[in-house]
Amino acid sequence: MTDLSRYRNIGIFAHVDAGKTTTTERILKLTGKIHKVGEVHDGAATTDFMTQEQERGITIQSAATTCYWKDHRFNIIDTPGHVDFTIEVYRSLKVLDGGVGVFCGSGGVEPQSETNWRYANESEVARVIFVNKLDRMGADFLRVVKQVKAVLGANPLVMVLPIGVEENFVGIVDLLTRQAYVWDNSGLPENYTVTDVPADMVELVEEYREQLIETAVEQDDDIMMAYMEGEEPSVEDIKRCIRKGTIALDFFPTFCGSAFKNKGVQMVLDAVVDYLPCPTDVKPQPLTDEAGVETGDFAIVSVTEPLKALAFKIMDDRFGALTFVRIYSGVIEKGDTILNSFTGKTERIGRMVEMHANERNEIDRAQAGDIIAIVGMKNVQTGHTLCDVKHPVTLEPMIFPDPVISIAVKPKDKGGSEKMGIAIGKMIAEDPSFRVETDEDSGETILKGMGELHLDIKVDILNRTYGVELIVGAPQVAYRETITQGIEDSYTHKKQSGGSGQYGKIDYRIKPGEPGTGFVFTSSVVGGNVPKEFFPAIQKGFAGMMNEGPLAGYPVLDVEVELTDGGYHAVDSSAIAFEIAAKGAFRQSMPKAGPQLIEPIMKVDVYTPEDHVGDVIGDLNRRRGMIRDQEPGATGVRVKADVPLSEMFGYIGHLRTMTSGRGQFSMEFSHYMPCPKNIADEVIAAAKARKAEK
Repeated sequence: MTDLSRYRNIGIFAHVDAGKTTTTERILKLTGKIHKVGEVHDGAATTDFMTQEQERGITIQSAATTCYWKDHRFNIIDTPGHVDFTIEVYRSLKVLDGGVGVFCGSGGVEPQSETNWRYANESEVARVIFVNKLDRMGADFLRVVKQVKAVLGANPLVMVLPIGVEENFVGIVDLLTRQAYVWDNSGLPENYTVTDVPADMVELVEEYREQLIETAVEQDDDIMMAYMEGEEPSVEDIKRCIRKGTIALDFFPTFCGSAFKNKGVQMVLDAVVDYLPCPTDVKPQPLTDEAGVETGDFAIVSVTEPLKALAFKIMDDRFGALTFVRIYSGVIEKGDTILNSFTGKTERIGRMVEMHANERNEIDRAQAGDIIAIVGMKNVQTGHTLCDVKHPVTLEPMIFPDPVISIAVKPKDKGGSEKMGIAIGKMIAEDPSFRVETDEDSGETILKGMGELHLDIKVDILNRTYGVELIVGAPQVAYRETITQGIEDSYTHKKQSGGSGQYGKIDYRIKPGEPGTGFVFTSSVVGGNVPKEFFPAIQKGFAGMMNEGPLAGYPVLDVEVELTDGGYHAVDSSAIAFEIAAKGAFRQSMPKAGPQLIEPIMKVDVYTPEDHVGDVIGDLNRRRGMIRDQEPGATGVRVKADVPLSEMFGYIGHLRTMTSGRGQFSMEFSHYMPCPKNIADEVIAAAKARKAEK
């Protein structure tokens, strides 16, 4: 039986290019998991095993690996930094107990770091901070510490100080032990010497050590009282206090180094052991009913409890479908039969594997606290709960954002359709933020995703991994329609053709709803003019028409329909007659209610060097952007704006040109706003032209 206190389930997350994957590589090397380090820029990193990751030098899907350090088992997930793939970060955080937030020593807190930090806060994941790339030009450890405070509103607890800056960065001072670790120029992580604190740093070290101890002892009243009376606590006591405060999210132990130059990574590994929680230290996952409402019970992390596990990722590879599972309680053994509480179906466990990026080791047994992959499960999707057949439970499900951008694709040759269908089926199972629809009129396949890069990579995977060559249409914006004024109207559906006929009369009020409410149906009918049993049919008729608005055929949002009166016939009235009446009423009244096209507005966060701020703001204004905020930082300015999605296609290219390649941006969906008339007219005309072609 494995000791759960020696387990650490951790994720490594940060902004694009802060060095997450390089840090993971160094951890794997130090723990003896790999013998040769692969570099991201050479496309040889262990956890970046997709062709698309190797070429672009970015992480696209989270990769899991297991390694050991000082008798502790680390299950590590290296997550992507790019905003289009934050879904991977979100679902990884959902199953992790702790994390390492990596920040660039010169770039500091960048836009995507904020999003990931926010996700980690929402998931209540304890973290240590690693300020990387201190050998870079412009790197400044203490400046990044200030940024973490100011931008993230977090409380970084400085544990080490760097010796030297930029190209003169040679090592670090451990504040707790007052020892200096200095590496030589061989680039090997084990080639360091432990010496006394450099003379010119003694005062600074004492100042930060005092701050460290004062913050730590606040976690224990007895130790704090003794400290205030002049008694310095032992290193063990301080570590115990730091661990308590880290798990409570009161502060975040902060380290620094250069993963690429192999300096300072050991301290981070020690910190994971010393300060991050084991599976039994964190709040247990809440259980819910079938509707997703919390029941008040929890999945207690214990080997002796009945099985409770969450499938958090599906990955398809040459050996078949892999389901990544975090086991919260109980044990899974090869050959067991388990229940999927979402589908109500049982599945038999065939092969289980421990993952190391895209390699695997077969195992026969896994227990609470483990993150493993199960091969060949049939009907399991991301977010499903796997549990003991005799003790059905549902763990808190995952919520995924709706896509904001779509493209139309079709295979270049006839034989590609079937191949494409099978491939897309696998890709949807892997990535819940990727959706696919078929346009019934044109027969085109519509791919929907979180951004241009997201869809670009999906098309690339279809082409290379599955051998489907595609013709790709221009990106389409997810426009919607709504109404601007309320009207009262009446509609009668009457059909007589021998035998029993159809009759349904409804009087109703249609008016704009509150933003974000979708479709709301109410009834104020008094008396029996429309019997109550027909209300659901009327609601169904209106709701069924919301998918296609009167202007350009886009789905309709935020409309309230109130049934005020009507009439029925004792023989000819039926549910179907009233449903048809509601559909006719929608067609009749929507064009009169001031229909309006609305477009998705994105929350855009642009980072630019100071000398290009004017150009960036001018460009955002030209794109119909509303500037909300400007935040000057040490190395540049962050401009926050609301910009229509339709104006953001190809933006990264323009931004790089304007800022000599130094600008970065991230964006996420914010809300819908009315389209200006000239743009609405163009969109409506294009939609009508498409219909005419069909």
